[in-house]
Amino acid sequence: MIHATKRIAGGAGLASVLVKRAATLELDWDTRSKSRFSATDSTGREIGVVLPRGTTLRGGDVLIAEDGSMLRVIAAAQPVLQVRFCSEHGQPFDLLRAAYHLGNRHVPLELQPELLQFEPDSVLADMLRRQHLIVNEAQAAFEPEGGAYGEGAGHGHHHGHEHHEHGPGCNHDHGHAASPAPVRKPLAIPVKAHDHGHDHGHVHGPGCNHGHDHDH
Repeated sequence: MIHATKRIAGGAGLASVLVKRAATLELDWDTRSKSRFSATDSTGREIGVVLPRGTTLRGGDVLIAEDGSMLRVIAAAQPVLQVRFCSEHGQPFDLLRAAYHLGNRHVPLELQPELLQFEPDSVLADMLRRQHLIVNEAQAAFEPEGGAYGEGAGHGHHHGHEHHEHGPGCNHDHGHAASPAPVRKPLAIPVKAHDHGHDHGHVHGPGCNHGHDHDH
């Protein structure tokens, strides 16, 4: 067995010609989400992958084996549920609401511009269909979102930097040290309470006749 212990995310910095010629490891998400596993590459070699704990692999990543050879990771097609909004009974915003509810259930979820993907779950599929969403079974590569502070998280922009060059009109506060503001004495301003009488319910426009059975 040959061991691979180094991962290069997206093959960054490697010549594309070499990456294309490399042997491949085609793996489903369950395997790619583990830091230690064994698999057989496209040339028939048994590969033992040993990566730092918490590492996940994405399609396009490159592993370096102990003999110096490269292995290109491919996200294998696997069973998934694809969720789309119903143009006849719903609206695109329904997908956003569905993503919120699935996120509350900590479901590994892939976000695409016009659909959501997650691993098969009949209970969740029924819940989404009751919300007038279209749910179909499919075979596709699955690349769920990373955690907000974990592996594969968004664009990885780090706000803890010491120096940040602001463009025109940039007036947000990055926490940089500044001269203390002058101390001002508070002004005592009498405030008259107003009873608005609101019950904080929803204000519906004309033609709004749905049941508003929000699933918080």
